[in-house]
Amino acid sequence: MSSKSIYRAIVGTNSWGSKAYGRVLRGSSVDKETLRQTVEEAMERGLAVFDTAQDYGLGQGQKLIGELCPRTAKISAKYTPGTKYVKGQVRRSFQKDLNDFGRDHVDIYWLHLPNCIEQNLSEIIELYKEGKIGGIGLSNFSLDECRTAKAQLDKAGVPLFGVQNHYSIIARDWEKNGLVDWCRENGVQFWAWAVLEEGLLVPPKKGSRLSLMKLIFLNKQSRLLPLYKKMHIIGKRHGITPAQVAIAFCSSKGIVPICGCRKPYQVSDLDAAVDITLSEKEIEVLEQTADSTGVKILGADMFRFAVKK
Repeated sequence: MSSKSIYRAIVGTNSWGSKAYGRVLRGSSVDKETLRQTVEEAMERGLAVFDTAQDYGLGQGQKLIGELCPRTAKISAKYTPGTKYVKGQVRRSFQKDLNDFGRDHVDIYWLHLPNCIEQNLSEIIELYKEGKIGGIGLSNFSLDECRTAKAQLDKAGVPLFGVQNHYSIIARDWEKNGLVDWCRENGVQFWAWAVLEEGLLVPPKKGSRLSLMKLIFLNKQSRLLPLYKKMHIIGKRHGITPAQVAIAFCSSKGIVPICGCRKPYQVSDLDAAVDITLSEKEIEVLEQTADSTGVKILGADMFRFAVKK
């Protein structure tokens, strides 16, 4: 079964929480009632998986998920390890997650960095066998690190649910180096974060509010004009926006997009985007145009500095 037939798309919650965090990072904050409506929209549209981590929204994101999401919603949470391992650290962190969510289990639990893989994964496997985790995933892992982790899971008789890495039209490193194909060959879902590149793949509009992320990437927008043009043409053909084309690009390739949604319309846009299947020719045009711009952002290994050498 393909990843697309299991989960169509994932609601990201990176900007849920602190108002200051939202204003600085995204240019505006969103109140709790708006987030509640966003959750309701997601549930109605069958996008009932919410991806989070302890540091999202300056620590407030997970608590909001616990407060706003119904029991039928699925939660995708993470353990982010440091470079040193201390016995019991995963279980202690996991218990905090359960307290935040007000639940006794997490549907998908990701090892967020490839630090002390064997030790951290051993604790996650224990939680899985206790029925506290529905599926185990790896995030920001290289192909070799995924192979190492999967071998340990195989030995324990536990399936690898998925790999969650950075992927977009302009960041296809994990496809080029074989990780995406490896996931397909092994029945492992590949989830993509930053498919809109923190807003860079949303063509700028006059009068739009500036945010920290937009300021950081402002100098790259002019170089992406040829790509924006192709996205607009393809989007018009399918009745969707250029930003939705960036999402459809992922889902059309069997990659599960994670998109930050703080408002109901963003959920409906996500839902509509993953219902569109781009043709092989459209995908080829987007890839060739993206490569011709030479624009790189974030980087496949942007978190490698936090990995033990």
